[in-house]
Amino acid sequence: MGQLLAGKVAIVTGGANGLGRATAERFVAEGSRVVIADRDGGRGGALAAQLGDAVRFLLTDVSQADQMQALIDFAVSEFGGLHVMFNNAGVSQAVHPHFVDDDLADFHKVMEVNLLGVMLGTQRAARHMKENGGGSIINAASIGGSQAGCGIIVYRASKAAVIHFTKCMAIDFAQYGIRVNCISPGNIQTEMSAFPGQGMTEEMIESIQAAMLPIRFAAQPLKRRGTPEDIASTALYLASDMSAQMTGQELVVDGGASAGDPVNRFIEVAQARARIMQDLSA
Repeated sequence: MGQLLAGKVAIVTGGANGLGRATAERFVAEGSRVVIADRDGGRGGALAAQLGDAVRFLLTDVSQADQMQALIDFAVSEFGGLHVMFNNAGVSQAVHPHFVDDDLADFHKVMEVNLLGVMLGTQRAARHMKENGGGSIINAASIGGSQAGCGIIVYRASKAAVIHFTKCMAIDFAQYGIRVNCISPGNIQTEMSAFPGQGMTEEMIESIQAAMLPIRFAAQPLKRRGTPEDIASTALYLASDMSAQMTGQELVVDGGASAGDPVNRFIEVAQARARIMQDLSA
């Protein structure tokens, strides 16, 4: 690894697991000091201890304004500043293939974490950055927020709002030297990608992920399973000076799933045409 983030201080929300964990590890490897924020105190604390003196952990609920302000203050107090804010924390929802069957029981939870948490993190980080030379804010979105489809509609709506919010903030904060971008993952192997329910074991989650993979690959031109490290690399790019001229952008990491239909329909058209011509010639 290099030192692309040498001298920088970063916060990664939802940093105890999945995409956040991989990003925290990558940021540290690239020279950053990192504050991991998460509601999972056990995993968050263990990760911070594992990564060493360059890392701190703070138990944080991103949907609470006072806790988000305390998170910013903690990073500044511990490491002397804040240069990168990765608003990564997020939750999914109960799976409802059709919206008519959704009871909206988890609407407030999804919106409070996925949208309000991003808004609070962006606002509170920007208040510090505007007085201290700028910085980079990265928000976690999803291809579900930019690509229309069925199922998990509340989640899709929350991520669509994050994408639009990101672009608005990029315009608003440009005068302060603050860049605001978002990452939209597609099929990435994490616990959340299996839509885990209460009481599920790791074995159950892994089995569900394996069963879902052919379904996901059917819509993905690049037949490769995405990893949290793929998102970490994208976050590193947006956090570093490599992306100094980028703001207001959505970087999609999805193996081409949102590019278009991966099935060559002209093969089906040609086959249907050949069948008709054969029947008519008989």
